[in-house]
Amino acid sequence: MTHRCELTVRSYECDGYNHVNNAVYLNYLEYARMEFLKDSGFDYGAFTRKGYGLIVARIRIDYRQPAYTYDRLTVETTSIKRRRTSGIFRQVVLKDGAVVADAEVTWATVNSEGRPCPLPEGFDLPALEPREED
Repeated sequence: MTHRCELTVRSYECDGYNHVNNAVYLNYLEYARMEFLKDSGFDYGAFTRKGYGLIVARIRIDYRQPAYTYDRLTVETTSIKRRRTSGIFRQVVLKDGAVVADAEVTWATVNSEGRPCPLPEGFDLPALEPREED
């Protein structure tokens, strides 16, 4: 499943070169992942109340072209790998169909002690599993 999330670049996200600062893309990716989880039926509030967390272990991001204030961006999020306690999302930021940035984000589930663990029952959703057509 590829999830799509729309957003608009705000002026304060731009740097001295008048394009989106490279660090702001991490916020875009985080927002899109949370929207992916929410739209997939993942109750993040209940998850954290049970003492679990989803952490980002690694992000590899490549910047392809700039985005500017008021640009409309689409962030596509797809699960591409799944392990017992972790997984990898591919995320692509698009502007008018052209790739602005692309990333691979490795996530992991941790318990209340911060140790890796499998997703608990009820939170291991099908949307987190890669699909061949994706």
